[in-house]
Amino acid sequence: MSATAQNNIKDLPLRDSEDAAHQGDPDAPGSPISVPDSGDHGEGGKLKMIVQLVKRSLGVKDLAAMRISLPASLLEPVPNLEYWGYLDRPDLFLAINDRDDPLERMLSALRFTFSKDLKFIKGKVCKAYNSVLGEHFRAYFDVPSNAIMYKSNESTEPLDFTWHLDENDGESSHLTSLTAPTIRVKSPSSASLSVKSIKDQPMLSDHHYAESSPNLQRPVSTHESSYAPSTIEAVDSSVPHSRVLFITEQVCHHPPISSFHFECAEKGVEGCGVDQIAARITGTTLKVGPGSQNKGIFLKITKGHGAGETYWITHPTACVNGILRGSFYATITESTTITCTGPSGEKLRAIIEYKDEPWLGAPRFLLEGVIYKYTEGSEQETWTKVKQVPRDLVVATFEGCWRKIITWKKVGSDVANPLIDLTPLALVPKQVRPLDEQLPNESRKLWEGVTSNLLKKEWSEATRVKQVIEQKQRDIAAERRKKNQPFVPVYFESDISSGAPNLTAEGKKVMEEMAKYSPANRTTDATTGV
Repeated sequence: MSATAQNNIKDLPLRDSEDAAHQGDPDAPGSPISVPDSGDHGEGGKLKMIVQLVKRSLGVKDLAAMRISLPASLLEPVPNLEYWGYLDRPDLFLAINDRDDPLERMLSALRFTFSKDLKFIKGKVCKAYNSVLGEHFRAYFDVPSNAIMYKSNESTEPLDFTWHLDENDGESSHLTSLTAPTIRVKSPSSASLSVKSIKDQPMLSDHHYAESSPNLQRPVSTHESSYAPSTIEAVDSSVPHSRVLFITEQVCHHPPISSFHFECAEKGVEGCGVDQIAARITGTTLKVGPGSQNKGIFLKITKGHGAGETYWITHPTACVNGILRGSFYATITESTTITCTGPSGEKLRAIIEYKDEPWLGAPRFLLEGVIYKYTEGSEQETWTKVKQVPRDLVVATFEGCWRKIITWKKVGSDVANPLIDLTPLALVPKQVRPLDEQLPNESRKLWEGVTSNLLKKEWSEATRVKQVIEQKQRDIAAERRKKNQPFVPVYFESDISSGAPNLTAEGKKVMEEMAKYSPANRTTDATTGV
């Protein structure tokens, strides 16, 4: 690691927008919004604190840019950079470049898009720790070659998923209460998955985060509980697998912005983007959409069938409902577009239009969409509604429920083909190096004291540790301002204006080392933590 990179870590200007003390921050927009700890940590007490937060947030244009002081008891014990990712199903990410037909690759990009936020379907709506400037998180997934089985070469046949399936694949509620039970998942046998459980090897453990957060649950092994920190999943070396690498770093203080990158060099697929949200309360609903620097997700194919193609996926607007009842659920509004650019040839673009929910009755979570031929640089790239697309450009249509089953039809056909059924799919747990190998500014290492106390329900101690971290952040940030030293990210280049950030030399080095990482022969580099 270069001297500059080491100094960036050493002088890390940590920051958390949930400032507990009301000390000045010249970069923050206005005074913090604070909610004192009521001392009642039951469901009723938490609901009262949430109502206070809603009342004090009314009229705020962008909550995401504000400093918000929350008691630790209202936080989910997981760092934001770990929680807020798009690889809930890395097998569907790898499948994007499996087919040689452009339409089938677009269908694969749609499947990935519908799976990337599976955490909000299978897990609960929650508040993770806000990330601090310079904090980073890295993980990987070893995906067996038979995770997705194709029944035939016909795109009209449904995919057969064999990896990380949800045992609660029946009808389930869309509501999340303040004391929602955890969602447990199961995996098929090691024979069908090429995955087995191994005791007494903590290297890949999801640590104790998985024990509390249904969004990060480890799959339940048929041999033993998956919640023991000493249990890991290892891929059977006799069966081929592909490793997906992931890294993200908080690159901006105000407003909170992070850059992310994931890839599988073997398959020739990679993705990147900038995460920034804008949030505001309208009535009793929290609306969350992309911030100004958040252009979406950029999926790139570097070799194989679709070499040179980029799939640009935009973000819709999400709404968190049921706040005042303490029964949260998410709905999606507006639209998502997927634009394929690349080599000469037919260009395809997809529009996913989310249907407005009824004022009365239960939400339906419905959508409709279209895949159509477009010309680069034309007005066709600005369309966001299905009705805007002329019939002579339409290649295929699709519809369904974004929480369950979505089907598609080729133009001119009345036969509805399965696109994806999200019902049986479980979240795939991240594989992360143990704490003793992590750098001080890696998410789990940084927030370890807060997490451990939250899991023990030591609310006051968790808040105290959180405040110590926050005060250190303010002190270091003040020192940097005094010396007029701008923050320089370690793993990503500073220029994020395109929305598709590039890795620095250090970032590329970490990815290369993660690709080679083996817990069986692990050695730790004091500078990189790998």
